[in-house]
Amino acid sequence: MVSSLHGSMNLVAKEYVAAKNDRNGVLVLSYFTGAARELSQALLINPHDTETFADTLAAALTIDVEERGWRMRTLRDTVERNNIYRWAGTMLTTLASLRGDTGTSLREAEVLPPTPFPLEL
Repeated sequence: MVSSLHGSMNLVAKEYVAAKNDRNGVLVLSYFTGAARELSQALLINPHDTETFADTLAAALTIDVEERGWRMRTLRDTVERNNIYRWAGTMLTTLASLRGDTGTSLREAEVLPPTPFPLEL
């Protein structure tokens, strides 16, 4: 559960999702986090609305296995797809468009992540 009152803890939410290899978990996330826009299969809460907050926590504890698996699988796909390489490519493409340069090399960077460094040199 990430119940921030303003945008923060995005990485914590994404790390939780990435760590759930068994796909057995529920992410409860504040509407006020930036991650709420991206991780839409989380159960979203308003920390100021304590009654609905409590109802959502009860729902998270009783959610059926099939829905829990679907939500976590979808969240994991989102976190995997929206990685640092995609973010960097998007940033470079946006910067290039502000300059008026729309070369294909920047568009390729958005789609193709760089080759990782070898573990052994």
